[in-house]
Amino acid sequence: MHSQHGLTPRLKPLSGRRSTILSVLDIGTSKVVCLIAELQPAEALSTLKGRTHLARIIGIGHQRSLGLKGGAIVDLEAAEGAIRQAVHAAERMAKVEVQSVIVNMSGGRLASQHFQARVNVRSGSVTGSDVERVLETASAHGVSHGRAVLHALPTGYALDGQGAVIDPSGMIGEALGVDLHVVTTELAAAGNVMLAIEHCHLGVEAVIATPYAAGLSALVDDEAEMGVCVVDMGGGTTSFGVFSGGHLVHCDAVAVGGHHVTMDIARGLSTRVAAAERLKTLYGSALSTPSDERDMIAVHGVGEEEGDAPAHIPRSQLVRIIKPRVEEVVELVRDRLRNAGFAAQAGRRVVLTGGASQLVGLPEVARRVMQGQVRIGRPLGIRGLPEAAKGPAFSAAVGLLVYPQVAHAEYFEPRGHGAFAATGTDRYLPKVVRWLRDSF
Repeated sequence: MHSQHGLTPRLKPLSGRRSTILSVLDIGTSKVVCLIAELQPAEALSTLKGRTHLARIIGIGHQRSLGLKGGAIVDLEAAEGAIRQAVHAAERMAKVEVQSVIVNMSGGRLASQHFQARVNVRSGSVTGSDVERVLETASAHGVSHGRAVLHALPTGYALDGQGAVIDPSGMIGEALGVDLHVVTTELAAAGNVMLAIEHCHLGVEAVIATPYAAGLSALVDDEAEMGVCVVDMGGGTTSFGVFSGGHLVHCDAVAVGGHHVTMDIARGLSTRVAAAERLKTLYGSALSTPSDERDMIAVHGVGEEEGDAPAHIPRSQLVRIIKPRVEEVVELVRDRLRNAGFAAQAGRRVVLTGGASQLVGLPEVARRVMQGQVRIGRPLGIRGLPEAAKGPAFSAAVGLLVYPQVAHAEYFEPRGHGAFAATGTDRYLPKVVRWLRDSF
């Protein structure tokens, strides 16, 4: 175990009085999205009470992703190029210049740890300093070597053994306890994402775990309260988070996604990757139907010229390739949840989101494998999204705009303290250089 600095300085709270402009970047294996939005202080929405602001998109840019594999950067220059193009497109549309962004993290083997701590209440009733102390004690555990903290979320307090206390301030008691949920990622993977953004001359305001962002965007309050598993299915990763009691309580990811389905089709039908992607989108399904044997689809071989006559195959052959891979992904998620002991907290509710969740028949497979209620999640409570961006592929990106509204719930250590201390807001580049030097 060794202590670890937070990746970024603490986010400044949003002003409750005036509107503010915010830029976010969703760097995925298949696409890079930049959103620029105006956040206006708002009256609470009945189904999304946690939100303090209403976001209106004023600029959007999306670009095919390059240089990423399984959510992690494998070619820095290619990734930079894609980020730059997405940001420029959003800037042109919004007519503002982006200075810094909030970004998400899907790769780097997301993982959760839970720490508990207890302190004695000093004056008979709980004060702010008691709360600080118990959080500090919980976070003193530190995280394992080579990993960085993305989130430190208090999921509940206890007073004299009475759990489920939401805010203990001012309450009477002798012993104050806390449960702290810490989400970590590989330091190198996070470092490379930050480096690519730096090279585009942008600052990084915060780094958010993708399933947390997806949940913030696609869940209604009741679901997060009762218990739900959000599964964000991307091109190269499937990341998932469990929300319960209104908090994110568990995070994990597997490096399999929609792109693997495409590659299976390309191999199985020996056709080009672009053609396989088209077949998947137009005719693909994870469910067999009686008409599959009769429906014929045209497939061009890998080495064939445009003018060559395509081969025709029954659609059933395509379904036979897709189905096992989709089942494998959903089973992986189910097993990881069970093994971590969070299947029960998800309360048999599953929300599928992310671009790969649009595959026909996927909800049915998930219902059968996970034995729960399944729905497709789309970004909620957002204005100005173009039609093309209203689908599940944009949930995580929109969630990054919601994050600053809930960031205050996170625990950041006072500067200069032990485990995951924030490193102050000094100029960014020397900080990253220093951080990379200290960490490796």
